[in-house]
Amino acid sequence: MNFKINSNQNISQDILEVYISNFYNSGKIFSGGNRNTIKLFELDGKTINIKSFKIPHFINKIAYRYFRKSKAKRSFEFATRLLEMNIGTPQPIAFYENYDFVGLKDSYYVCEHLADVFEFRDLVENKSFENRTKIIRQFAQFSFKMHQKGIEFLDHSPGNTLIQKRLDGDYEFYLVDLNRMNFHSSMDFELRMKNLSRLTPHKEMIEIMSSEYAKVYPEKKETEILAKMWFYTNEFQEKFQRKKRIKKVVKFWKK
Repeated sequence: MNFKINSNQNISQDILEVYISNFYNSGKIFSGGNRNTIKLFELDGKTINIKSFKIPHFINKIAYRYFRKSKAKRSFEFATRLLEMNIGTPQPIAFYENYDFVGLKDSYYVCEHLADVFEFRDLVENKSFENRTKIIRQFAQFSFKMHQKGIEFLDHSPGNTLIQKRLDGDYEFYLVDLNRMNFHSSMDFELRMKNLSRLTPHKEMIEIMSSEYAKVYPEKKETEILAKMWFYTNEFQEKFQRKKRIKKVVKFWKK
């Protein structure tokens, strides 16, 4: 087993290793599917979140051992880097990797579990969400801050930003599902707008986001930002719907 525990976290290593070793027989399921499973555990008086990544196929087993970092390790390292750059994400606690004679067998990412949060997806699906416009505007500012720091979050999608209301009425944003990120010295206009293309299919949300982004990005007019953001959003939605149609046809012919 290969692992690393955040030196800033005062936790019980022995208990954590027991949780990892008995992951599928203990804990409370928070999210499960064909790809990854997330469970909640109690550790030293607080709730932690352990994500078990899908067991890789043969080629990736080798790749993740010799050529690429595992998703768990990348998640841990990217979370640490985001916090160093003052970008919100749940506190990283540890990552674990197990190997067999071929390569990577399974891997786990451990972080704090945030309570009283909701997803950006809730704003997409519920137009009457409380303070919706205010949250969208603050999210646009958060995304701008990310871009200014050169952070390209490749999975910048509606389910991967958690939002928490502060006591002063404003909102904090936390990125999750971190294993695909690029860090640049700077990001140009096209890359910034493309990075916002997966968030919502609703033009009224894009209009709010572009209006707020323009306030802090004087290099471009609001009309240019809106046009480009909407262009990339449409491009993504067309590709997404095309994939859905193809999957539907494949599923039909498999019957």
